[in-house]
Amino acid sequence: MTGWTYLGIAIVLEILATTLLKLSDGLARWHYAAGAILLYGVCFLALAPALKTIPVGTAYAIWSGVGIVAIAVLGVLLFGQRLSTPQLFCMGLVLAGALGLRASTPG
Repeated sequence: MTGWTYLGIAIVLEILATTLLKLSDGLARWHYAAGAILLYGVCFLALAPALKTIPVGTAYAIWSGVGIVAIAVLGVLLFGQRLSTPQLFCMGLVLAGALGLRASTPG
């Protein structure tokens, strides 16, 4: 697998882990909390090989940026959270930055 594939897997795992963390109700619902902790661990196992071929700053910026946008969207869809127009605009900037980093990084 390529570093980009590993990074994609790490992003998906981080999104799932953060969703479980929200469902854990501040770690009060232990089964969700345990799932979140497990997925965060596996996420880092996927992120580590990505850093062999992708510069750490680029990988981390994409990992966190895509995760931020995805979790915000899931917050709206799953948890009824609302986003203001400025928040949506800023998330668009984050996503544009992540896409720009990917497009400008070889490999």
